[in-house]
Amino acid sequence: MSRRALSLLPNSVPTSRRIPSTQLPIVFTRFSSSTPSITITNRGRRTLPALFARGGTSNGLIFHAADLPRDRALWRDILAPAMGSPDPKHARQLDGMGSGVSSTSKVCILERSEREDADVDFTFVQVGITDGELDWAGNCGNMSSVVGPAALEMGFVPAERVQVERDERTGERVARVRIWNTNTRKVVVARFTVDEGMPPRFVPEGDYAMAGVPGTGSKVVLSFLKPGGAKTGRVLPTGNAIDRIRLSNGREVEASLVDVSNPGVFVRAGLDLLPFEKLTAAEVEQNEATMNLLEEIRREGARMMGLDPDTPSIPKLVFVDSPIPSQGEYHHHLRCRALSMRQLHKAVPLTLGLCLGAAARIPGTIPFLAAQGVENSSGPGSATVRIAHASGLLEVGTTIDENGELLSADLIRTCRILMKGEVYY
Repeated sequence: MSRRALSLLPNSVPTSRRIPSTQLPIVFTRFSSSTPSITITNRGRRTLPALFARGGTSNGLIFHAADLPRDRALWRDILAPAMGSPDPKHARQLDGMGSGVSSTSKVCILERSEREDADVDFTFVQVGITDGELDWAGNCGNMSSVVGPAALEMGFVPAERVQVERDERTGERVARVRIWNTNTRKVVVARFTVDEGMPPRFVPEGDYAMAGVPGTGSKVVLSFLKPGGAKTGRVLPTGNAIDRIRLSNGREVEASLVDVSNPGVFVRAGLDLLPFEKLTAAEVEQNEATMNLLEEIRREGARMMGLDPDTPSIPKLVFVDSPIPSQGEYHHHLRCRALSMRQLHKAVPLTLGLCLGAAARIPGTIPFLAAQGVENSSGPGSATVRIAHASGLLEVGTTIDENGELLSADLIRTCRILMKGEVYY
């Protein structure tokens, strides 16, 4: 069996005789265990219970915190090989569950929460593709969408604590799971369709089409509560809507440094280097001089925000441009291309989409100046910002109170648990 594959439960049952997924044994049952649940086979191969899931436009492994060593310094020797890292020569992660791009080299670690305002604690880990380094500086919005369904699947929310209500319009049962993200120390509320069972289980089938994902699925509505200042303590860490970043060659670049859910460095598309239409992997990633310049902008923006410039995952650099009208009408409010871990993202990192949607409602910022047609763009209340990215459209709902505080940022994803069993590492 390939080390890339998970050991399925059951793993060789013909399709016609396969047990329904709701009857499969749950492998995550050691909630009170203080001992990591690592299995060493008779040939020395090590395995660990895991889920493999898609969240939004990302894929990743999901582990029970109790199955990992308490010492985080030991996690690298487990999580990196499970994803197929380090892979310095090929950067493809063929020997693990990753696939050589940052959006599919992710790990979620869950445990039952002891907080009154949360049901499950969620730690996100970005695994470096070439070096295998672990980065938990920020959250992943896409993978956040699968945390609620996974929390029910793994039994983190007792049946008596599951909050379920009936949707009056559709008649479907909708569960509400409160997630404490340890990376940003913020609460995310997930709402998603569940079955009629007790305890309820997530229903992935639905008719919602999400940009960047084939087919349709049921909606997972995420509400990021009070997401401002997640890493720096301020929505505008420098206090300015626009800053001037001075580079080593003497050039200055205007940027909006914004921290909502995850921090971002927003610059006008092109930077006198490339027009928006040429912001492609071939033009950017393969040009070492261009990539080094963009990385310098990102690093200097990090320093100005009070962040560690050596942390590759945050802040991320985002190119912003005004929309192109179609037949005289705007079908989106602004366009973006995002750089993540020295790669042009194939869609947009979800937390950066949240940050961009919020920034588009902050007067004077580059996203605010680029956006066209946002209703109630600068006043209190709720508004939806439609962002065009490389794979389609992202809608971000934001609510701002009369004092200008960002109360919540909301969006819709789909997700699906793909495999359940054990991963070799």
